[in-house]
Amino acid sequence: MASMRSSRPRYPGIRAIVDGSEAVAHVETRLSEVACVYPITPSTTMAAIFQAGVAQGMTNLWGTPIRFIEPESEHSSASAAEGVALSGGRVTNFTAGQGLVLMKEVLHVISGKRLPVVFHVGARALTSQALNIHAGHDDVMAVADSGWGILFARNAQEAADLAVIARRVAEASETPFIVAQDGFLTTHTLENALLPEDDLMREFVGDPRDHIRDLFDPSEALMSGVLQNQDSYMKGRIGQRAYTDRIPALLDEAMSEWAALTGRTHGRISMYRTEGAHEILVSMGTIADTAIAVVDHLRATGRPVGAVAVTAFRPFPGDALARALAGARAVGVVERTDEPLAVTNPLAREIRAALYDVAAEGGLVPRILSISAGLGSRDVAAGDLAAVFDRLADHGDRPERRFVLGIRHSMALERQELDLRPAGAYSLRGHSIGGFGSVTTNKLVATLVGELFDKYVQAYPRYGSEKKGLPTTYFLTIADEPIRLHAELDRVDFVPLHDVSAFGLGDPLGGLVDGGTLFIESAHADPEALWASIPAHARADIVARGIRVAALDTASLAAVHAPRPDLVVRMRGVALVGVFLRVAPFAEQAGLGRDALLAAVSERLGRFFGKRGGAVVDANLAVIAAAYDGVIDVTAALGLARPVDLTADPAAAATIPEGALP
Repeated sequence: MASMRSSRPRYPGIRAIVDGSEAVAHVETRLSEVACVYPITPSTTMAAIFQAGVAQGMTNLWGTPIRFIEPESEHSSASAAEGVALSGGRVTNFTAGQGLVLMKEVLHVISGKRLPVVFHVGARALTSQALNIHAGHDDVMAVADSGWGILFARNAQEAADLAVIARRVAEASETPFIVAQDGFLTTHTLENALLPEDDLMREFVGDPRDHIRDLFDPSEALMSGVLQNQDSYMKGRIGQRAYTDRIPALLDEAMSEWAALTGRTHGRISMYRTEGAHEILVSMGTIADTAIAVVDHLRATGRPVGAVAVTAFRPFPGDALARALAGARAVGVVERTDEPLAVTNPLAREIRAALYDVAAEGGLVPRILSISAGLGSRDVAAGDLAAVFDRLADHGDRPERRFVLGIRHSMALERQELDLRPAGAYSLRGHSIGGFGSVTTNKLVATLVGELFDKYVQAYPRYGSEKKGLPTTYFLTIADEPIRLHAELDRVDFVPLHDVSAFGLGDPLGGLVDGGTLFIESAHADPEALWASIPAHARADIVARGIRVAALDTASLAAVHAPRPDLVVRMRGVALVGVFLRVAPFAEQAGLGRDALLAAVSERLGRFFGKRGGAVVDANLAVIAAAYDGVIDVTAALGLARPVDLTADPAAAATIPEGALP
C-alpha cells in the first residue's frame, strides 16, 4: 500500500474494503463520460460496475450522465474509445489478455493522434500452449511499444490512486495511459483501501471540457490520421517526442501533488530499504508487495537486502533505477512473463540498458538475474522470493542468469518454508463447490470483520476456469496491520468444508494449525454420527492435534429461510458468516455479544443484498442468526476439546468416548 504521512492531509480518503476492480470503478464512474468496453475476464467486474452505474442514472462529477458502449469486439471497443476521444470526450476501457492484444492496431493510432484516454487492464497471461485467464504480464508487454504510458498497481489502493494520477497526466501530456493490475490477484482480491473523495478528484483532474481538445470541432479545422509518404512520416513520428518528453516531469509533479493532498506517496519507482543493500529484488504488481515482507524478514536476520517496485513501466524510469541499483552486488528481476528467445525478459532488458551508462562511466554494475514467476497466477510465495535473495547472495562464479520460481524445473529455485503473515494474523482456507456462493460469502465475512473489528483483511479465491459444481478454494487473512503477501495460504486457523467428501479430494487438514478449527457442512445433527462420518485417519489426526470440529446442516437451514427456490443453494454459503462469527475469536475480543453482533451485521447486509429486495436481506440475516445459534461444537460434545497425545500416553485413549476414535 502507498506509504502514509503522519500529518492529516486535506483528503485522507474514504475507508473501504474493496477489490481492485471496485477501486477502479469508483474512480471511473466519477471521472469518465463514456466507457467503451467488450468485457473480458478478469476485467469484467470493472465494466459491470460501470454499466450498473449507467443503469442507475449516474452522472460524473460534472453532471454528465455516464454512458456505456459495448461493440462486437475488443478491437471495436478501442476504436469506439478513439472516436469518443477525438470528439473531446473523457473515455475509458477495461480489458485484458487477448482482448488487449487484439486492440494493438488501434492503440498505435490512439497514441499517434495524441488522445488522452485511460484504459484499465487486469493483466493476464496470453494463450500460448494453453488457455489461461489468470495473472500474467504477457498482455501488457505485448503492447508496451504502442506509445502509451503504462503504470502497474501493486494492490487495490494503488489501482484507485493511479487511475486518478494517470488521467491527469494523460490529459496534461496528450498521451494515452494504461493502468495495469494483476488479474484476479488484485482485480478480485478484497482488501482495505482509502478511496479518493469526489472533491479531491474534481480538484486534481478537473472538468474534461477544460482539458480535452475536440479534434472534430469545425471551428478549428484539423486533419487527423492522414496518409504520409517518405517526405513526412518520419518527421511526424519524431516530432511526437515534444509530447512524450514531458511525461516524466508531469508524472513526478502529479505524484508529488497527490502526496501533498492525500498523504499517500507514489513514485515512478518505489524503493524499500535499498540503502546499503547488497542484493535487491525488482518487480512489478503484487510480487512487489510480497517483496516488502520478505525484505523486512531478512533485514531482521541481519542481511542487507532491499526491494524496488517499478510503477511506471512507460515512461521507463531508467535514471532512477540506475541510481537505486548501482550500489548493489546483485539484482534479481522477477517478472510475470517469459521470453526464452530474447536475451532476457522485458523488465530485465530495460534495467540492463539503464545500467549501461553506469558501466560506460566506469561504475560498478550489479549482476542481473532474470526470474520468471507467477505465470498464469502460479503461486509466488514469500519463500520463493527468499530463495531469490539466497541465489543473489551466492557470489560464486556461476554462469546462470535465468531462473524460474514455483515449478519443478532445472532452472527452478527451491521455495523456502516461510510464514510471513503479520503477527497475530488469523487465516481461513475454505473448500467448497462452485455455485454455493462461498466466494461471495468469503468477501462478506472479510468486509464484516474488517469493519466491525477495525481489522486489515485480504480475501481472495483460487479462481479456476471450471463450471459450477466443481471444487472451489478461497482464502482470507485478518490482521492488525497491512497484509503484504499475495499467495495461497500454507498456514491457516480455520478450514470450512462443504462436505466430508472433501477428505477424498486431498488433505483439508493440511496447513491447519494445531488447535485450529474445522467446520463441516453436514446433515448429521448428532455429534457422534457426524464424527463417525469423518474418515478414520482424519479423526486420529484431529484428536492428536487438538483441532476443534464444528458442524451445521446448512442445506436445511437455507431451505427454511430462502424466499425463493433459486436462492437455496447460494444461501448455504451465507450460513458460514454466522458460523465464523461464532467460532472465530473476534467478537469475544471486542466484547460483542450475540445481539449487538447481529445488529451490526444487519446494518451492513443491505449493501450486499439490497438490490434483491428487503425480503432477501431479511432472509440472509435469518440464516446468519440461525447458523450462529445452531452451530454444533462436535469436539466439545464428545469431550475431545483438548489435545490428546496417544503416542506419549496410550492410557489417555480411555478418556475418549467409545467410537470416537477408529
